[in-house]
Amino acid sequence: MSQANPLPAELSAQLSALSPTQLAWLSGYCWAQSQGVSGAADEPTILQAAAPTVSHRVLVLSASQTGNARSVAESLHAKLQAAGVEARLSSAGDFKSKTLPDEDIVLLVTSTQGEGEPPEEALPLYKFIYGKKKPDLSKLTFAVLGLGDSSYPNFCQAGKDFDAKFAELGAGRLNDLGICDLEFQANADAWVTAVVPKVAELTAQAASPSTTAASNNPATPSSGTVYTKEKPYTATLSVRQKITSRTAEKDVEHIEIDLSGSDLRYQAGDALGVWPLNAADLVQEILDLNQLTGSEAVQLSDGRETDIRTALTESADITQNTPAFVQQYAELTNNEELKTIAADKAQLDAYLAATPPVGVFAAYPHPLDAQTLYSLFRPQTPRLYSIASAQDEVGEEVHLTIGVVRFDHHDHTYTGAASGYLGERLEEGSEVRVFVEPNPNFRLPQNGDTPIIMIGAGTGVAPFRSFMQQRAANGDSGKNWLFFGNQRLADDFLYQLEWSDWRKDGLLTRADLAWSRQGEHKVYVQHKITERAAEVWNWLQQGAHIYVCGDAARMARDVENALIEVIETQGKLSRDEAEDYLNDLREDKRYQRDVY
Repeated sequence: MSQANPLPAELSAQLSALSPTQLAWLSGYCWAQSQGVSGAADEPTILQAAAPTVSHRVLVLSASQTGNARSVAESLHAKLQAAGVEARLSSAGDFKSKTLPDEDIVLLVTSTQGEGEPPEEALPLYKFIYGKKKPDLSKLTFAVLGLGDSSYPNFCQAGKDFDAKFAELGAGRLNDLGICDLEFQANADAWVTAVVPKVAELTAQAASPSTTAASNNPATPSSGTVYTKEKPYTATLSVRQKITSRTAEKDVEHIEIDLSGSDLRYQAGDALGVWPLNAADLVQEILDLNQLTGSEAVQLSDGRETDIRTALTESADITQNTPAFVQQYAELTNNEELKTIAADKAQLDAYLAATPPVGVFAAYPHPLDAQTLYSLFRPQTPRLYSIASAQDEVGEEVHLTIGVVRFDHHDHTYTGAASGYLGERLEEGSEVRVFVEPNPNFRLPQNGDTPIIMIGAGTGVAPFRSFMQQRAANGDSGKNWLFFGNQRLADDFLYQLEWSDWRKDGLLTRADLAWSRQGEHKVYVQHKITERAAEVWNWLQQGAHIYVCGDAARMARDVENALIEVIETQGKLSRDEAEDYLNDLREDKRYQRDVY
């Protein structure tokens, strides 16, 4: 026979509002009081303590591609703790997306890559909130800060998407969406300054600053200099060697950089940041079009003074066009045709894709003074390249695989800022400023017995060369399968002799090669994947990790569709189930991509 509830109705109603965690706490508290434990409060205090006004849980989540979003998230986390808010700091790659509805306050700092996609490590979270099974985020409070590059059409799109979808799924917006361009620090600081007091106000119980932030930051060496993007190491270019044929359409250069004495360390999968110097002939053409000698003084953004030639060579990004550049120059020239282009987004996007800044000057000449000219350009930024070597193999060197970008405009030939600098202009023995950009979301399996499948096209083969060197140095016994694509076998099989040797030695278990320009039909890596569907599925059942490196907009997207098709057909799953399967692989770090 059931016993009548001995509690007053009012107290029962209050208890029904408590969470399981609060009920568990209260049960222990009541037991302590029943045992006469000293310090037990009277009943009104118990009810007040047990009421659902406990401190909010705060999560700072970073979704980073190049490290900028991560650094802002770390700064936000530190300022929250300094304000007495106890918060967790996590990268999106370490966050289980299905736990999002259980979070309380989430502060997301995200970059954008490719054609408006979220960073690679945030794709599981993105797919989770945009999936057919819409999660209920009504218990969540959030704020989003987006970092991007306004020279791309879908500026800060990932931040915009996360912000809009969180709200659509019922979450409460704590602060307006923050938007940051390449020069992100000032806007990011302002957003952080606005968010921290709002979080502090929301949290019912202020926590003293803890030391958890230190465990989330990279360890600082006890001695020696730490080289970063802001403080790069001055290394030496030791080797540059063309690795495509003389008749190939593409010019791909193997680059070796000497790091002797730097103590710089990197892992297979990391990237090397390179600070380029702009081409002297491009700088001269811009000076000539503006009727400047190059000796005119200008002030840089940090307050230092130098001459305009040095400023354009070292400190300005003069190769990439941006909406702001065209819009500002249209106003300066008062040119109606250029104003019309600048005012129409579709026209402007097409114009930016086809026209470098020097082309704008050439088409609409209007000489500017040195300071005005310099102010049109964004500050120079480093370029990141996937490292093509394993340090256990090459020691105090780092290797890169550089495809030199060349294009023609108004009867002139130009190169990419960094690819032309490393792949053409920089002499062997000359200095180059570099730093290591860790990529924790593109790592070999910890267990060397695990099979891996490497999928790359063109220079996307670079990190797989480092993977093979590392597995050889480790003595790993796991199987290795390469899918590689390029235009022609005779012209474009990058590192062909090395791959052949690894195949003969048994380190490379199998290779499937796709050549897009030497047969009746264009064959790409995704075609080879679907041809080998049964074997790919078999490797997945053996626990294989899949790695993809290359172009995000086309190659990586086509490969992902091919993998979903393999999972769907071989696993006898629906399309939705196959997509969930691949997303689970991604969250388990068995499907990793290095795309650009």
